[in-house]
Amino acid sequence: MPYLFNKYYPVRKLFFFLGEGFLIFASVLGILLLFSSWKLFLAVPSEFMLRALSVTFVFQLSLYFYDLYDLRKPGTTTETFVRMMQAFGVGCIFLALLYSLFPSIIISTTVFWGCYLIICLTLLTWRSLYYLILEKKMFARKVILVGTGETAERIVLEVGSNQESGFTIGALIGKSPPAFNHLGIPVFSGLAELGHDQHLSRIERIVVALDDRRGAMPITELLNHKLKGAIIEDGISFYEAITGKILVEKVNPAWLIFSEGFDYGRMTYLIKRLIDLSLALLGLTLSLPVALLTALLIKIESPGPVFYRQERVGERGELFSILKFRSMCQDAEKNGAVWASKNDARVTRVGGFIRKVRVDEIPQMWNVILGQMSFVGPRPERPIFVEQLVGKLPYYSLRHAAKPGITGWAQVCYPYGASEEDALRKLEYDLYYIKHQSFFLDMLIIFRTIKTVLFQKGSR
Repeated sequence: MPYLFNKYYPVRKLFFFLGEGFLIFASVLGILLLFSSWKLFLAVPSEFMLRALSVTFVFQLSLYFYDLYDLRKPGTTTETFVRMMQAFGVGCIFLALLYSLFPSIIISTTVFWGCYLIICLTLLTWRSLYYLILEKKMFARKVILVGTGETAERIVLEVGSNQESGFTIGALIGKSPPAFNHLGIPVFSGLAELGHDQHLSRIERIVVALDDRRGAMPITELLNHKLKGAIIEDGISFYEAITGKILVEKVNPAWLIFSEGFDYGRMTYLIKRLIDLSLALLGLTLSLPVALLTALLIKIESPGPVFYRQERVGERGELFSILKFRSMCQDAEKNGAVWASKNDARVTRVGGFIRKVRVDEIPQMWNVILGQMSFVGPRPERPIFVEQLVGKLPYYSLRHAAKPGITGWAQVCYPYGASEEDALRKLEYDLYYIKHQSFFLDMLIIFRTIKTVLFQKGSR
């Protein structure tokens, strides 16, 4: 999913989100005016606006938490309707709580259900039209892909599986036929052949996705197209922009050195540190009752300490002891370190629950206060696994350029995994985060983490 960082394709997603917000707002405001009078509206417009804004905010927040803004693979109209009803049901509960705190924004029962009906009908129509646009790939931009190897295959798979990418592959350019072309994409041996097809000759973006450019780069043809106004793009950068991750298996050191990003200034670092301290102190204070109850339950269920300390690799490769609530039996690793697994027999009943709701990670806020961790960053790994992965995965040591985090881009984008293959996939997201880390990205990750915790996704 490209999210708002995608320099190619923020417009359609932003238009969809803001358009839906406008429809909710206009529906509520319209019904309020219908059951009221223009004179009253002109006398106190802020009161009407505040009521409409509160419903808009709560309903859009509910839609987000029910993944109704993740449109990579939109469902049917029926599925959408059911999920919307679930989201709005939760939204109504939150509105009731909001109204109890701020009685001045209460909407009468009759007016509210009128608003509810109009919102449901309007949004269902809006989403049906948008789904049709995605399905028919209307307004999607075609790109020419130079290459038929593994890099090209990864790009084709991402574009093909994500209806919301905003792109379609118009043609593949390569001397050898691709082994992955099950979609029937036209294949040409050279860029010069595009001139014979009037539709392809007008395509304005060419992505160079060659696995090995030595002697294979059509330099003259690319320059000719560039002089005619076409955008020539590196395949790795294109893949990064449409997926939110870096294709580390195909990246060379020159790309990392000369690409934009990886520049985290001192002021940004200082602001992040201040935010970390504030959030950690607030979090420890608010979670104190939960922490005390958790400690008691752990002590009752199984012998051993309440907290679990484990050595992890932090920023610049420095070792530190991570602090967590103990979720396994005391002698869980008497036979040595192993990857965590699904339905791990070493996990206690209390441990299984606190892992699902992420309560076991509350003590890590002490690591944040001590400056060993941040709220957002690559998850710290154990030294024994780091030693293995550094030798097997390219650029794995670059993860340690940033302070490790309680949550991270890989955690909210990739399901929980405990293997070398999973480590590679998470590394793609971790390097993307290190390259693009910012306050806005951190806030997005924290927001998505809240959703992940509420719906208990990815825990083990």
